[in-house]
Amino acid sequence: MPFVRQRPDLHLTSKVHDELIRISKSRTEKASRVERAKMLLLYHDGVSISAIARKLSTNRPKVERCVDKALQLGALSALDDLPRSGKPPTITPEAKAWVINLACKKPKELGYSFELWTHRLLAEYIRNHCIEAGYPCLRRISRGTISKILQKSNIRPHKIRYYVERRDPEFDQKMVQVLHVYKEVELIRENYKEEPSVTVISYDEKPGIQAISTVAPDLPPVIGKYSCVARDYEYRRHGTVSLLAGIDLLTGHIHGIVEDRHRSREFVKFLKLLDEAYPKNVVIRIILDNHSAHVSKETRKYLATVPNRFQLIFTPKHGSWLNIIECLFAKMAKTFLRAIRVNSKEELKQRILQWLKELNESPVVFRWKYGLDAISIN
Repeated sequence: MPFVRQRPDLHLTSKVHDELIRISKSRTEKASRVERAKMLLLYHDGVSISAIARKLSTNRPKVERCVDKALQLGALSALDDLPRSGKPPTITPEAKAWVINLACKKPKELGYSFELWTHRLLAEYIRNHCIEAGYPCLRRISRGTISKILQKSNIRPHKIRYYVERRDPEFDQKMVQVLHVYKEVELIRENYKEEPSVTVISYDEKPGIQAISTVAPDLPPVIGKYSCVARDYEYRRHGTVSLLAGIDLLTGHIHGIVEDRHRSREFVKFLKLLDEAYPKNVVIRIILDNHSAHVSKETRKYLATVPNRFQLIFTPKHGSWLNIIECLFAKMAKTFLRAIRVNSKEELKQRILQWLKELNESPVVFRWKYGLDAISIN
């Protein structure tokens, strides 16, 4: 009498069947999933339990458990282990809450010199103070256990994420004013058929650019021997310079001067540079921050000599991120100033001006996107 299967057949959709084939041939899936996928495919093809066990070099109970689970829960659900109760927890929920509470404090508040926790330091503190805190279950806690507890609560006391605090009570109004200017720039660009009567400059200073020289010559790369430039770690410092720069938001042209300092007289010098660069009938709008030199007596004295020539739009306090020129300075720090070495401050000034000249040979028009969709121009 031919063999008659007692268990029902396993019915698979084409999608599930293709997924089982993929898993059975995978080299990256867990071995248990691959083995179970092969069991189910063989059972679906009519192979008996015993034959499956022999073919896969395993035992009948293992195959039976997999097939029964597939018949009850579905083929894909049978590939993974069902959740089990596991070992009873030895760390109480109250103790975990105490650990999380400690992680939310700074080590210096608890007598340490450190600013931030490490898992080792936190584990050391917990083991030393858990008994007096009433949580003896933590007396042998490890760094790995602390890491798991903090991960489940999404607490990372060893990390810092920076934010910008709003210190200006009129932040929103000033931000909208700046965004209105950016929106007007977009509209002027769209109708840029003739010389506009207004130009917009995004201006700021980048102070403290260090003039650093090497004490030994750099060594060039050597094919097959040295892959990069070799540099002696010692250096000689010659002082700092400040870059005063502004981007024309209509053309992308960058105006800039390099000075030893960035006081009112240097700012006035930059204003005179802009005054000479544009026709006298053009109004120059400047987006800038709240530096004292921008509203000093010396600056206002000069502005009085050129009435209706300049319009100053101030960004909110602690809101310099609204100024497009910061993008240029960030690019400058990551590219041009990275690893730069010069023999004097004068050389540094000349190289900065040369860099600005090179940028102006192929100017890039900066476009502001954030918040413009909510701005309407009447």
